[in-house]
Amino acid sequence: MDGATPDLLTPLLQRQRLAHARRVPDHAQRVADLKRLRAAVKKRAEDIVAAVATDFGRRSRHETLLSDVMTVLHDIDHAVRHLKRWMKPRRVATDWQFLPGRSQIRYQPVGVVGIIAPWNYPVNLALMPLVAAIAAGNHAMLKPSELTPRTSDLLKALLADVFPEERVAVVLGGPDVAAAFSALPFDHLFFTGSTQVGRLVMQAAAKNLTPVTLELGGKSPAIVAPDYPIETAAARLAAGKFLNAGQTCIAPDYVLCHAAKVDALVAALEREVRERYPSLAQTPDYTSIVNDRQYARLAGLLEEAQAAGARVLRVNPAGETLDPASRVFAPTLVLDAPADTRLMREEIFGPILPIVPYQHLDEAITYVNAHERPLALYHFDLDGARVGDVLDRTIAGGVTVNDCVLHIAQSALPFGGIGPSGIGHYHGHHGFLTFSKQKPVFYQARWSSLSLLKPPYRKLADVVIRFLTR
Repeated sequence: MDGATPDLLTPLLQRQRLAHARRVPDHAQRVADLKRLRAAVKKRAEDIVAAVATDFGRRSRHETLLSDVMTVLHDIDHAVRHLKRWMKPRRVATDWQFLPGRSQIRYQPVGVVGIIAPWNYPVNLALMPLVAAIAAGNHAMLKPSELTPRTSDLLKALLADVFPEERVAVVLGGPDVAAAFSALPFDHLFFTGSTQVGRLVMQAAAKNLTPVTLELGGKSPAIVAPDYPIETAAARLAAGKFLNAGQTCIAPDYVLCHAAKVDALVAALEREVRERYPSLAQTPDYTSIVNDRQYARLAGLLEEAQAAGARVLRVNPAGETLDPASRVFAPTLVLDAPADTRLMREEIFGPILPIVPYQHLDEAITYVNAHERPLALYHFDLDGARVGDVLDRTIAGGVTVNDCVLHIAQSALPFGGIGPSGIGHYHGHHGFLTFSKQKPVFYQARWSSLSLLKPPYRKLADVVIRFLTR
């Protein structure tokens, strides 16, 4: 739906709801849909690369193929392989008091799902929730980000080739359309974006009692144990932080490092940047900031922190003059940033990495727990007991131990935040469950033990009740 206006959204939702009521997709239909979607994504992989690069100004081809194409294909393959088992009704135990009755859980699609996708991984974060919604047997309306317009146009064309609009529809438009979209009475609303906007989406959905899944963000910490190899930590932190120039919801937002190892970590991170991006201006492997507004926001975070006494180390291997118009933002390390600066309070969402020293690991754990629960936590440590201690004493949406971001790539693990970093989960079976109604069913047997308990109650009923309440 090109340039959708809010008043056109309700009729579209009604058409999708009627179509779903006429024919709920069965296993064969869902698998066929997913396979056609896979073929369309694979066929247009290079178109996706070009569209995303145009939207960003410069986006690493390899990172787009890995993060926006491969992940979707992998997710579809996983769903197709396991869908029959996921859909099968599951028999569960029946309390002995109600035998010989039996119990089961059946999985039904909820109906029509709304999906609001962000700009940072504009294909992945649009299509992976859609894969889960289709696998669960739903119809869907997708609102991609207006900040990546070429990619949004491509998604609309790609999905129109695969699905009729009454099954899957793409709604284009700006903030007014997004607000109206959030207020529709979907059977489930899935949003990926900032915590601030997530609050508004949840408020809009609450008016219709629409269930929501919110995939938000926050300040995801990385803790480096005192004796963990610094070179290894730096390599893996750099991989997680500078992927997509830090425009990743689960990028490490800051590093907690033992005070005696801070200088070594800084030096190792600088070496990693020099090896990965010898020329920031020329390399095709380092992604630009998506738009001028985001670039200015990042510059403002650094200016405020520097004015407050922070040490700002811009890592520019070739010493190039980087034209702000190119929106190439140099990888930047920050030391001694005051806790009350926006850099240390807000999600950074860019290639800026503050390093916070600690003396004892307990201090690092206390620091993490003093802040809102993050979407991700990274702990670098070869001591299994300490790893277990950190896992036990902190709460985060997900964790990777001794690396960054890789928990999101595991099909069997749920992905999602907690509190300000999100509500609900998806990926693999967990996405199927998110978009399904788990219907509990109890089947009464021909003879019911409850027949012993009916008015008028007599001595037998007294005996039975005494036995049941003993």
